Amino acid sequence: MEYIFPQKADLDRIVLANLDLEIPDIKNTEESKSVAIAKWMMGWIDEYISNGKISIGNLLPTKADFAYFLGVSVGTIQNALRYIEDMGYVESKQRIGTIIKDKNIKNSSIRKLTSKRESAINDIKKFIISNKIKVGHTLPSSRAIAALINCSANTTRLALEYLCAKNILEHNISGDNSWRVISTNFNKNFSTENAEQKTLVTKIEQDLKNYIDENLSVGDKLPAHSELSDMFKVSIKTVHDALKSLIDEGILLARRGRYGTSVIRLPREGKNKNLEQSIFAPAKDTAFYYYEKTQNAIKKMIADNYEIGSKLPSIMDLSREMDLSPNTIRKAFHNLAKEGYLVFSRGRYGGTFVVDIPEIGNETFKWLAVNPQYVKAFSEN
Repeated sequence: MEYIFPQKADLDRIVLANLDLEIPDIKNTEESKSVAIAKWMMGWIDEYISNGKISIGNLLPTKADFAYFLGVSVGTIQNALRYIEDMGYVESKQRIGTIIKDKNIKNSSIRKLTSKRESAINDIKKFIISNKIKVGHTLPSSRAIAALINCSANTTRLALEYLCAKNILEHNISGDNSWRVISTNFNKNFSTENAEQKTLVTKIEQDLKNYIDENLSVGDKLPAHSELSDMFKVSIKTVHDALKSLIDEGILLARRGRYGTSVIRLPREGKNKNLEQSIFAPAKDTAFYYYEKTQNAIKKMIADNYEIGSKLPSIMDLSREMDLSPNTIRKAFHNLAKEGYLVFSRGRYGGTFVVDIPEIGNETFKWLAVNPQYVKAFSEN
């Protein structure tokens, strides 16, 4: 399937003030607020598309705009948008927004993540079938189901409400333990369903493999996360998760600082062990080495320049002086405080104070990384 990559600048956003909308009554309804708001949204979307006031491809107002207009939380609006997305009215895209779609077209043309809610919907269907729950019988409470399918209570409830909208369940608002099965006429081929529900991270993993095979060689450095994010039109978090999987597969090697993330095996070459993998330490060992090195540098600084009771420079000052991130300095400070060398004080005269002088000896570190050229020379000898 060919995916489109919409550009936010090319989309027209709907402005609530330009629509003559009546605020729905969400206080005197037997449904949850999010469901009542979702049905209100679907009603005016249908009406205004039919009279030409809005069009397929328009961006909905932001969640914050909806929340202010209706006097509810952004979380409630998020749940309502998830509901109407399940009903085929809209589709969301990271860094873009929520776009009105043609509800007669089943599949999405926008590449996106298979949501937890979709997984919960399938898990509830599996639960009904595997436990042979018949039409007319009642399900456990939403909290009990959430525990059984290992999902959050809120996501489980949204999945249950979706199944109500699809006439698979019905809900008696008088109690939580009141989800009754009214139909088992749904797709039961879950193995095929799940195989087709690839997450966005999985798709980006494959795209990254193709990109590496076509453009890079062993030893080459990957572009920055932000560049890959722009290249594949996904969030930096999605890129990060996909790269982590490739690191776990032994295709990439992540190193700190200017070394970045390098190719150590081409995906098309299979899973033969690479020499560099036997030389480079795992990322967690590299991180430990990095913080340990910083801590020892601060210990030496204290031993050479400070006395008990002296106040150390601020985290920001040390960050600039040592050319390290403030977070690295902060972690080093906290570790040295645990070792009994530093103490923190708040207030106007607060700061980080020396309470013991560390003894400095010859520090031993793990051999963590070598230049790829050395690996090449080593392999030739």
